[in-house]
Amino acid sequence: MLTKKFWIDTCERVVRTMAQSLIAILGTNALGIIGLDWVQILSITASAGLMSLLTAIVASKVGNKGTAEFIKVGP
Repeated sequence: MLTKKFWIDTCERVVRTMAQSLIAILGTNALGIIGLDWVQILSITASAGLMSLLTAIVASKVGNKGTAEFIKVGP
């Protein structure tokens, strides 16, 4: 968890997760499925990013040690 690779991988995952959740929320908001204001939308997006960060931290102890991977790759 203290390696540069871990934090680069984690940042990539967090940004990707936040972008995906933002796009999904904006899409459902545009279709009228949900009605949220920008504060609520950004709050949900930030929560998704936090969950992604916490998942990566937990994964650092499970898969390949020191990485954000849940699945052990290689020998």
